[in-house]
Amino acid sequence: MTDLSAFPIASRWPAAHPDRIQLYSLPTPNGVKVSIMLEEVGLPYEPHLIDIGKNETWTPEFLSLNPNGKIPAIIDPDGPGGKPFGLFESGAILVYLAEKTGKLLPADPAARYETLQWVFFQMAAVGPMFGQLGFFHKFAGREYEDKRPLERYRAESQRLLGVLETRLEGRDWLMGEDYTIADVATLGWVRNLVGFYEVGELVDFKSLKNVPAWLERGLARPAVQRGLNIPARP
Repeated sequence: MTDLSAFPIASRWPAAHPDRIQLYSLPTPNGVKVSIMLEEVGLPYEPHLIDIGKNETWTPEFLSLNPNGKIPAIIDPDGPGGKPFGLFESGAILVYLAEKTGKLLPADPAARYETLQWVFFQMAAVGPMFGQLGFFHKFAGREYEDKRPLERYRAESQRLLGVLETRLEGRDWLMGEDYTIADVATLGWVRNLVGFYEVGELVDFKSLKNVPAWLERGLARPAVQRGLNIPARP
């Protein structure tokens, strides 16, 4: 049996199945990237709910795995060289799992880097901008008298949706016929934007054609449906 005692996080969230990948997460747009990916590639894993509402990401045990205090993070008991390996940052985890399994990332070098550029587009632009728009529209930011921040993130989010709309013209997925980690990275954020954040009207989502169709295709995938609810909320 794999020994995870070198990882302090495993003392707070003990592994019932230490030979499986340990997922420390919450079903947020960032968190579901990894649960969806694990469902898509079929690797056995054990999810642990990290309650950000209780500041569990700022406990010493969680910070020992991710010093940035954010979900998701993983421990792979069969990491490089066959040794247990911890990893944080959702984009890095997607690339790691894709390379570990040989799935959802093209082997052709040009197509591989093209896929990665869309993953990084999500990490650098879609996630931060959509998240800020959600904050200023739905959460504490709505109380700010100065509406310029809201407008800034609304306009930028709408522009980014336009980038996706153009990219998806004539394509089922961001890389064309092939569903990849670029789609896995982005689906949850677009879903949250028009769902949980309730800003569809603000960004004129109904005027788009390609993005809603892509989102519908993605959400219809069984692995996506499962991954969106892992770890199960209490």
